[in-house]
Formats: sequence, C-alpha cells, structure tokens
Amino acid sequence: MSQNAPRLNLVLADAELLLVPERLRRHPAIVRHARRRGKRPGEMLLDSSYHHAASKIGRPDIVHVCLLNAMDSILNRMGLLRVYVHTIEDRVIEVDPSTRVPRNYNRFVGLMESLLVKGCVPEGLCLLKVRRESLGELIERIGAGEGEVFVMHEGGEPVQPRTLGRILTGLSRPTVIIGAFPHGDFRSSVPWRKISLYREPLMAWTVVNEVITNFEAATPMGKAFL
Repeated sequence: MSQNAPRLNLVLADAELLLVPERLRRHPAIVRHARRRGKRPGEMLLDSSYHHAASKIGRPDIVHVCLLNAMDSILNRMGLLRVYVHTIEDRVIEVDPSTRVPRNYNRFVGLMESLLVKGCVPEGLCLLKVRRESLGELIERIGAGEGEVFVMHEGGEPVQPRTLGRILTGLSRPTVIIGAFPHGDFRSSVPWRKISLYREPLMAWTVVNEVITNFEAATPMGKAFL
C-alpha cells in the first residue's frame, strides 16, 4: 500500500438493523416467526419482510447488500477501506477489513442477531463488534476534519462521481456517509456537506459502489488495481 494513498471511511448510517423491541415481542406476526425459527422474539432481527403487520421498519437486507459490495471490493482488499454501520438505535458496528460477510441472507441475519446479543463475533476474534454511539460521536472518533465528511443525499450539491473520487483522495481522512434506509431522510443530524451523484434517488448499495469505484480510480494506487 502506498504511503500516499488515503484510507476511505465508509459509514452506513441510520440503518434499520435492530433486534425486535420489547413493545413488539408479543405481536402475533413476531411470535409466529420466532416459533418457526426456534428463537426468542427479543433475539431476532426486526424485518419488515416478515413482520410488516407489526412494524414498517426493519431492513437488514440493505445492510447485507451494502456490506457484500464494500467488503469484497478491490479497495478493501488493498487495505484502503474502513466500514462502519450506524443504526437507528445509535449503535455502531465496526467491521474488520478481513470480515467475510455471509452471502446467504439467512446466515447474515443469524450473524447480526448474534452480534447484537453478544456485542462481538466471532468469539475470540471480534471481527465485528458493536458499541453505543451516535453518528456524530462516530465521526468525531474517526477524526475526520472540517471538509472531510460528505453525506450522500438526493437533495445535495450535484457532483459527478469521478469528481467526488478525486476530491476524496486529496484528503487525509475522507469520510462518506450513506443512508442505509429504504426511503425518506436521515433521522440523525447530518450537518456535513451534502452531495448528490445523480439526478434521481439511488439505492444505498448503488451509491456504495459508485463511491468505492471512483475512489479506487482516483487513488495513487489506481493503476495497481488493474
């Protein structure tokens, strides 16, 4: 890895990744699903695909696809990517670069459930660990300075993906925040520079791909990727 190559901090923010809250654990849809899986309701991820009668939130699938794309990227393989998942409950999951995200969705769900219950997985390695932390506190801990944090937002300043890649590689701690929720706006405060990569809304995993590939292309190590 070149000493001149900056490391990209990628934050999946306000993710609807949470265990079934106590107020919903007796709902018939939750109880039935828990019985089918042989799990306690409170140790199961809230998932609107199965629990839509109980709740409109719960989209672990968005985090799953985003993590698959990010962790398998060339940028991550080169050691130039750090990924964090911030949830709507103000928990932050730190993802070790060597983490292999299960491609099977059900296995991914089981892994996230174990993580949110235990606080770190796998036991003894802690490639994934979770802590209580707001989005603002996470950005402060990352240490990104003024002008180094960018929020991907459909109402933000229009910037071409290639231009964003060049901007990011010129910073010491480039940090990009991508909303990991299906629609609407961020629940967390996002006072940083807002950027739009396209004239229409994009899925979170599409934005992840655009940010990473254009960062790769602009980095001093870009030619080594080929």
